[in-house]
Amino acid sequence: MAQPEGQAPPGRQELRVNFFRPRAGFMRKEVRIIWATLAAWAIMTFGMPIHLALTHSDPVRTIVEVPYIFGIPAYFWFSGQFLILWFIFLCFVFNVLIDWLTSSYRRRR
Repeated sequence: MAQPEGQAPPGRQELRVNFFRPRAGFMRKEVRIIWATLAAWAIMTFGMPIHLALTHSDPVRTIVEVPYIFGIPAYFWFSGQFLILWFIFLCFVFNVLIDWLTSSYRRRR
């Protein structure tokens, strides 16, 4: 049956989801886990290069004195391998936390 104009379908209010204002309980905890994961990703992806740029005043001297990890300069290893490993680690932790949260709320029913 068609809905009259201007009326929302029944239960429409219950379907509203706002990422910045989550409902209490499961949704709020899930959003906290998402924000924490995004913050950890952003700190390592953007924070380390910014930190290195701000703490080293002479780029030529920095390149000469840079430490090596597995035979390659540390900054290449950081961006080429470490950040990929960091992303995989964050995905694993995120899934473990979401599974734990889901199972803890399923037990409450």
